[in-house]
Amino acid sequence: MKFAKKFVAAFAKSIVAVLGCFDRVIFKAYLPFGGDDHLNAWVDYALKMKRKDFIPLLERHSQTLVDHAQALAERAGRPYEYRQGKFKKEKFIQELVRTDQLTEGLVAVLCVQETCRSVTLKYGKGRPRLSFKRRPQRVLYHYYLDREFGLMHVRLETWFPYTVQVYVNGHDWLARQMLKRRLGFIQHDNAFTQLDNPEAAQQLADGFAGLNWVKQLTQWARQANPHVAKGGWLSHMNYYWVTAQAEFATDILFAGRDKLRELFPRLLHHAVVNFSAKDVLTFLGRKLHGHFQGEVVTDSKQRQPGARVKHRVKENWLKMYDKFGQMLRVETVINQPREFRVRRKRERKGQQQMVWCPMNKGVANLPSYQRVARAANERYLNALSVVDDPTAAYHRVAQLAESKVHRGRRYAGFNPARRADVKLFQAVLAGEHLLRGFRNTDIREALWGHTRDPRQRTRQAHAVTRLLKRLHVRGLLAKIPRTRRWRITASGEQLLGTIVRLHHHGLPMAA
Repeated sequence: MKFAKKFVAAFAKSIVAVLGCFDRVIFKAYLPFGGDDHLNAWVDYALKMKRKDFIPLLERHSQTLVDHAQALAERAGRPYEYRQGKFKKEKFIQELVRTDQLTEGLVAVLCVQETCRSVTLKYGKGRPRLSFKRRPQRVLYHYYLDREFGLMHVRLETWFPYTVQVYVNGHDWLARQMLKRRLGFIQHDNAFTQLDNPEAAQQLADGFAGLNWVKQLTQWARQANPHVAKGGWLSHMNYYWVTAQAEFATDILFAGRDKLRELFPRLLHHAVVNFSAKDVLTFLGRKLHGHFQGEVVTDSKQRQPGARVKHRVKENWLKMYDKFGQMLRVETVINQPREFRVRRKRERKGQQQMVWCPMNKGVANLPSYQRVARAANERYLNALSVVDDPTAAYHRVAQLAESKVHRGRRYAGFNPARRADVKLFQAVLAGEHLLRGFRNTDIREALWGHTRDPRQRTRQAHAVTRLLKRLHVRGLLAKIPRTRRWRITASGEQLLGTIVRLHHHGLPMAA
């Protein structure tokens, strides 16, 4: 197991397999139309028709798409359903697959009302003007059990510009590849609870990003939209495909439910309490700096079964949760790829050079999605490798409670069960101190709040000085050179974070 070596080594006795694989992937396709000016020029000079006649033309073409979908369903002997209001499409489709015992082909076509980008006619001085605008329209969902990709769907908006969305699942694709090669496995939903040959499965999973996606996606789009197929009125145009959302999951399969049940609560609490905004950005290949505009949010949620922690940076996020109580899943979800940087050839001063550029949404960049997401998952897991048998942590906490002699002077220890001491640790661990460190004043106000009494302020400042010195002689704090600021050391962050975590586990509070 070459992936996440630190984590795997730390829990080698409990882990039986590791698999990194794309999970949910959503592609979108757009026809090459820019803004309103481009649209009006195309109608005027390419179609050579009056603008007021364009809307009735679109109405006829919209009905053509609906008729085509009904004909596809009828030929396949599958249902065509028109639904309004709240409707759980996935649940309905899965029930059809089970009851009809389907293995391949069209499952159903669903038609629903959704608000999407379309075209409207605006009247004004001179001549009317066509404009792109969001409006309700019929949207067609073609659900298939594909021979290569398993359960997937093609979503088609029936009004111009006929945006297409395709959903596939990497685990379903991998399952079919392993069946071809007669590799044993057990699949439950979108995860594998048993792999007879994890190394071979990983080699297959790595090939998902390198498939000829443009050819495959275009084939599905033309099957659903006859307007862009051969003989259609837009057959001379090609869709431009992008990756709208990609989830890359790393599954750590444990030997038994009891192994993960003992470990997962510690992993969860470590991630919630110890991982700062700087850590989360580092996992995603970013750095915390003064020009960063956005927010880093961590939240934990209990659910049935299990629990999950989610770290969100703008529209991208990292998640960790227990899957079926048997595997640990770490998942990177990419919605805004330009937040990541990849090396790409660019012309600089007349020469081709490899430079770091923002990652684009084009479907050709899917291998780059795989690289950055895999690296993010690995950094996250390796950061969790310090969570081990809590005996060592308790031993270090016990050492902190003992007095320390430094340069002939004795400094009192700390009581990890005392509310005031835990409050001090939380103050020095606060995320806002990561960038520039903290001052005596910052800790004083965190412990006692702001006071206008100069004598009280002086007494509190002296008390904080003594507290910081007690942490400093133990190597938990370091002075920032040529300033009056302090920063927490790596060992201090680990030890004090452990104490705060133990506090959250419910140690009795002393007065």
